[in-house]
Amino acid sequence: MASYQIIGGKAASGEVKVGGNKNSALPCLAATLLTDEPVRLENVPDIEDVQVMVQLLRSLGSTIVQEDTHTYTITSGSRSGALKRSLVEAVRGSILLLGPLLATNEEVRLTPPGGDVIGLRRLDTHFLGLGALGSVCSISDEGEIHIKASQSRLKGGDIFLDEASVTATENVLMAASLAQGESIISNAASEPHVQDLCNLLQCMGSSIEGVGSNRLLVRGKSHLHGCSFKIGSDYMEAGSFIGLAGASGGQVLIKGVEHEHLRMIRLGFERIGIRFVEDGPSSILVPRKQKRILCKEVGGHTAKIDDAPWPGFPADLLSIITVCATQMEGSILIHEKMFESRMYFVDWLIRMGADIILCDPHRAVVNGPSQLVGSQVSSPDVRAGMALVIAAVCAQGQSTIENIYQIERGYENLSGKLQALGLDIERLA
Repeated sequence: MASYQIIGGKAASGEVKVGGNKNSALPCLAATLLTDEPVRLENVPDIEDVQVMVQLLRSLGSTIVQEDTHTYTITSGSRSGALKRSLVEAVRGSILLLGPLLATNEEVRLTPPGGDVIGLRRLDTHFLGLGALGSVCSISDEGEIHIKASQSRLKGGDIFLDEASVTATENVLMAASLAQGESIISNAASEPHVQDLCNLLQCMGSSIEGVGSNRLLVRGKSHLHGCSFKIGSDYMEAGSFIGLAGASGGQVLIKGVEHEHLRMIRLGFERIGIRFVEDGPSSILVPRKQKRILCKEVGGHTAKIDDAPWPGFPADLLSIITVCATQMEGSILIHEKMFESRMYFVDWLIRMGADIILCDPHRAVVNGPSQLVGSQVSSPDVRAGMALVIAAVCAQGQSTIENIYQIERGYENLSGKLQALGLDIERLA
């Protein structure tokens, strides 16, 4: 498998442009199954997860024309093809096929989805939401998901999700868009990628009220039509480059951002001594001169950074901010509340010389600054993998990062972008 070889000690400097939001692209690709008309998607990131989802759509009979690297026109076909187990297991986003297939096929069978290994990824909320629309959901002893509509068409319902799950909200949204009558989805996720899906569905003719809130009103339509839609920018990638610039001591202009999605990210990075400023309508600048001190609470106590559903600090950036904290002065508590196994990646950081106390599967105390040293490490998931890249850039000597498939599932041309920022990185096949 491919790996990165990084020689640390250089500061990231220059300009970088973030791509389309991976977490928007996957549900938007799945939503093309809701209409027989062509749907044109722009700003689609060229990453592994997208390629897998495209293959899954082709296997379902969709005709896909790739106009350029980031633009696809997709026309749904029979929706009855066989889904390869290896493809379904390659990406967590395959779970997003449940909603549109149930709305158009009445019955869906799906092998267990794959993706990051970051703790329990329960399916109960999907079953609760889709069941409230008039379906029966079950999992076989082999782990195959089976969902069947009790009538020829789903019926709208009053749905209260037991947790604000992003993918469950998206599945219920897509299914409700073709259901008969009105659906109310309460305790819905409201992340920017959920908003992107809502905006796409509206372009396709769906009636959705409450976009951006945790209560969505969906008036089902008998059919949806084609449209052209641009995927929003990836604020997770923007946060990753903010961390890279701040941790390495460089100055980076990050282009293609949406400022309204960075407000909580700004607060989180300021808490560890990294600031950035707006530089035009869609750019931010991370300046070279930074405070680099981990802040204290008002009473002088050790500060805490924790994750939460939107608009809280994103769970996906907690790994990034943990690495950055190792290069700052002071102590801070990192509290991962949403996934059971995500913090275990700090074992790799400790191997590299970080002063981190892993209190339990959810909490770690980071003391800095630490001089990291080059090591051979392995990426456990997309964001922790990027965090290890940042650690290797800050480290003294050479590092090798293995299992970079997990990183490249979420970052387009990462090695090329880092090289353009003046960093010493080589991708080894």
